[in-house]
Amino acid sequence: MPSWHVYMVRCVDDSLYTGCTNDLARRVAAHNAGKGARYTRSRRPVKVVWSVRVKDKSAALSREAKLKQLSRAEKLLLVQRARALRARRAAAGR
Repeated sequence: MPSWHVYMVRCVDDSLYTGCTNDLARRVAAHNAGKGARYTRSRRPVKVVWSVRVKDKSAALSREAKLKQLSRAEKLLLVQRARALRARRAAAGR
């Protein structure tokens, strides 16, 4: 059973795009090749700034919908907290 991911990418114009997929690397490559979402086609390249794995497609779609309701400031805070957590884990040797 494939794993599903909900993700945010930062576009070249500094905007954020939120989506979900069962193959994150392939989806980001599609965005960067201009074959992803219409929104990202003119805002390439994109870079993943946040992602989370969820149990199934239903959970991914639900989480994506909730993220899309957040303000830009709330999304940026989520990205910042995830970055800080990764830094703490790296410093702890995990």
